[in-house]
Amino acid sequence: MPTPPPRNFDSTQRFIHDVRARVATVVVGQDVVVERLLIGLFTGGHLLLQGVPGLAKTLLVSALSKSIDLDFARVQFTIDLLPSDILGSQVLDQRTNEFVVRKGPIFTNLLLADEINRAAPKVQGALLEAMQERRVTIGNETFRLPAPFLVIATQNPVEQAGTFELPEAQLDRFMLVHRLGYPTEEEERLILSRNAALGIEKQDKGAVVKTEFDVLKQEPVGSNAEIVAAMQAVNEVHVSDTFVRHVVELVNRSRVHPAIELGCSPRAGISLVKASRARALMHGRSYAIPEDLFALAEDAMLHRMRLKYEAIAEGRTGRDVLEDLLQGLGAPRLIAVS
Repeated sequence: MPTPPPRNFDSTQRFIHDVRARVATVVVGQDVVVERLLIGLFTGGHLLLQGVPGLAKTLLVSALSKSIDLDFARVQFTIDLLPSDILGSQVLDQRTNEFVVRKGPIFTNLLLADEINRAAPKVQGALLEAMQERRVTIGNETFRLPAPFLVIATQNPVEQAGTFELPEAQLDRFMLVHRLGYPTEEEERLILSRNAALGIEKQDKGAVVKTEFDVLKQEPVGSNAEIVAAMQAVNEVHVSDTFVRHVVELVNRSRVHPAIELGCSPRAGISLVKASRARALMHGRSYAIPEDLFALAEDAMLHRMRLKYEAIAEGRTGRDVLEDLLQGLGAPRLIAVS
């Protein structure tokens, strides 16, 4: 019996198309990254974007927030950052001689944690409660965070000077970790052409050269109501028992593979199912298929696996081992960019 389409299916498809088209007016390529961002938004999962500087990570998040009319805040993580700089703090009101709460930038819809591994572990840990329970404790008071709430962190995987490795507990909070690559030659030509045509903007008695951040100033194409409708539609995407068995088998394979010291937690399976439902909807389907599982396995599992020293010494990588795990499920090869 065919699976009926979710409620709001057609309207959600239009909404997704409009958002992707609007983001594409600013960011060239990176379609897979936009898909991952929308998956996180529709499923309430947080994302970590890994890539060298200059790949438009910040521009992507800013463009998405303006396309859907979401509140956006950016925190540049540095070695001297304090938890109160993110969460907020109690300050003394000299007029009333009482302490009042001043909320930090975390009280937003999209929080960009830029270069998250540059902050000390206590600052990284300050995000744990917010990411898991979507609430923040300041002093003796607990505050709910806005809905939707999504943490999008960035990390340079190459530069290690002045950085702190993210602990497993922190990494496990991220639903997906996506690794960005360089654009193709054709995409890069378009990037350069667009940038050359931006021109200048007169301000006061002078002028400034425009950047891509100045382009997206139109009205948003989506609203919070459409996000809620998309979340409802994702929740109605059918997941078969066979699909769930494949997910469980794949996660369990990571715990018994001879090259893996630390396998995936149950959060990996939860993330795979949720993300597969959202990806299925974005590809116009009302049901999840193995292709969704194979396409999302790298983003959902690789950061939750730790290889043994012997395997690393032999030159094996996490991606190599994940390919082994997927082969047992009939995946022809690891689909990393689908």
